[in-house]
Amino acid sequence: MSESEEAFDLAIIGAGVIGCAVASAAARAGRSVLLLERAAREGTGVTSRNSGVVHSGLYYPPGSRKARTCIQGQAMLYAWAERHRVAHRRTGKLVIVPAGAARVAEAVEALHALHDNARRSGARGCELISPDAVARLEPALPRCAAAMLCRESGIVDVHELTRSLLADACNRDAVLVTHAEVTSIKPSPAGFALESTRGSARAQRVVNAAGLYADQIARMLGLAEFTIHPCRGDYFRLRRTPTFNHLIYPVRAPGDPGLGIHLTLELDGGQRVGPDAEYVDAREDFGPAEHKHAMFLAATRRLLGPLSPDQLAYDGCGIRPKLRAPHEPADYDFIVREQPTGCVHLLGIESPGVTAALAIAEELRERSLL
Repeated sequence: MSESEEAFDLAIIGAGVIGCAVASAAARAGRSVLLLERAAREGTGVTSRNSGVVHSGLYYPPGSRKARTCIQGQAMLYAWAERHRVAHRRTGKLVIVPAGAARVAEAVEALHALHDNARRSGARGCELISPDAVARLEPALPRCAAAMLCRESGIVDVHELTRSLLADACNRDAVLVTHAEVTSIKPSPAGFALESTRGSARAQRVVNAAGLYADQIARMLGLAEFTIHPCRGDYFRLRRTPTFNHLIYPVRAPGDPGLGIHLTLELDGGQRVGPDAEYVDAREDFGPAEHKHAMFLAATRRLLGPLSPDQLAYDGCGIRPKLRAPHEPADYDFIVREQPTGCVHLLGIESPGVTAALAIAEELRERSLL
């Protein structure tokens, strides 16, 4: 890259699933696009450690950006996956109250409140079902006290999805530059001057989709209002267990920064439980956490029934870019902030970011922010 080159219409910082979705939308709108990625290839940051769940929009306040983009994005994601042959499956999801759960009545009440929230948000295919219906859907699951079925939830190959979005952008002449960590952004008469570890570039507009580092990029342009608090989530793999047909979640505990340890299905037939939610200091500490085995075993037994210790093995982790600090009682909405004019910052794009990716990109296009 060199400042002597012609300026791009748009520079995007971060080639995760969000950045690649924005690149695709901008290139389809006829913009010249430069995509800057600090790693060796696309989708190796937050995106690479995502569980691949296609969410339905149950948990977010009606009318919030999380709710809107999740519900719109779910439909867009399935349509994109069909059109571009990205591996996916509508597995459906069960949110259950196990019959032996502590404070069953409170949990059932919380489940009904969650269903009402989903209905008011416009989530598709969500209904309360009987314990007998759950037994027919999941014969291996212990008897539950109550459940909600979310028919449109599913799973997607996030790596394939990200690659397909990037390919779509590059087929329309977008340029990806890797090993390009952005070190400076400054407004200029023609838009913005960017410095990176791969050299200089110019662009009329900028989108900050830097994930765990989006707050640091924002500070380069004077937006210091938001701080990302890394929140780690670990996973354990199930071995020699019954095969379940649906994603299976507990009712979210009040104040929990995550959704509770739950069962995630994989396209190759694998089954994992997790993630938990633990605030950490380092944004890229992905070391093993075997010490969580006992806690995961207990949570998995509460959700899925009897399980021997050797049926659960550590399987890795991811780190969420949370805006919510550990002491705060509620999550933030997704932040889309333009500051200064021409530079849009996407902050706190955690779950359901993969599901919402195409809808977030469409929002930027509709608001003429690309």
